[in-house]
Amino acid sequence: MEHALSPATLAELRRPRPYPAVSVLTPTHRRERGSGQDPVRLRNVVTEARRRLESDPAVTRDRRAEVVAQLDRALAEVDLTHAEDGLVIFAAPGEHQVWSLARPVPERVVLSDTFLTRNLVAAQAAERPFWVLSIAADRVSLWSGGDDRVVPSRAGGFPLERRRENFDAERQMQIGDLPSTFRDEGTRQFLREADTAMSTVLREQPRPLYVMGDQAALSLLDEVGSVAKAAVHVPRGGLGHAGPDAVWQAVRPVLEAESRKETAAVVRELTSARGHRTFAAGLDELWQSAREGRVRLLAVEENFRATVRDLGAHLVPAEPGDRDARDDIVDEIVEQCLETGADVRFVPDGTLGDADGIAGVLRY
Repeated sequence: MEHALSPATLAELRRPRPYPAVSVLTPTHRRERGSGQDPVRLRNVVTEARRRLESDPAVTRDRRAEVVAQLDRALAEVDLTHAEDGLVIFAAPGEHQVWSLARPVPERVVLSDTFLTRNLVAAQAAERPFWVLSIAADRVSLWSGGDDRVVPSRAGGFPLERRRENFDAERQMQIGDLPSTFRDEGTRQFLREADTAMSTVLREQPRPLYVMGDQAALSLLDEVGSVAKAAVHVPRGGLGHAGPDAVWQAVRPVLEAESRKETAAVVRELTSARGHRTFAAGLDELWQSAREGRVRLLAVEENFRATVRDLGAHLVPAEPGDRDARDDIVDEIVEQCLETGADVRFVPDGTLGDADGIAGVLRY
């Protein structure tokens, strides 16, 4: 199952396809309560997709068989033991993908000539993806981080490893020779290569970067390259060969501290916007402003969801499943704001006070 949505991947998902491109969405549960119903709901929603394909006169028999086969292959790849909060399946002639999301999605089936991507985009924004670069004298590892985990990444050719005769960084640490290791010209060149590789990754997939390692390693990377200068430093050595749990536990307190700082900065911007008459709040006002490209900063409480009916001039509350109801209007607003270059921030529930879960700063 896929987790990381890069700009290149999103562009590929959004390109037109031969009809029908099928998008199947269903909420799922993590290992705790409610997870027992996930297999049933998944089977039901895939069955509904097959029924829609059968009843659509625009779908030929051969194309229907091809897309159904892709749906079956996608279904076989789903691993609900590692489910998050939402699941998205894409299937079209000759291809399929399965995406696990750390954000709930509405249950729905869509047949179109493009895949439905707005829930992926909103989930990516909510998860606040980041990179962790773990530095050691003999190995530099890259980790892709999200809401509650880090996973190894091979982007940019990582991990990079340095081998030379009689090189033992762990032994040098034990005997107190680590500082001289990071003054060695070979180590300098190795970290220059790591800096160049990481610069390429950041150009292709811009994210906040956390650089982790012994203080001597962090100082040298900062000296020989550019990526560490704009990164958050995590002075924690001994993790060059560590697994994801150890890296996550090391970086988690730093992430939490950065999140608190970012939330406070968002609240200050919203407060300032009230005084300058560029403040907007509520679904109705922000839906209109998002479509006009007027939103500069959008703040959304993490668990804010809403189902509405669009009457043209106004959005009105609706129940999930109502005819013409839009179950994911918040995700639509998030995607529209990102499309027009807005900064989208998810903040803890209750942060926005009387703004009813969503607020923004307007450009004009």
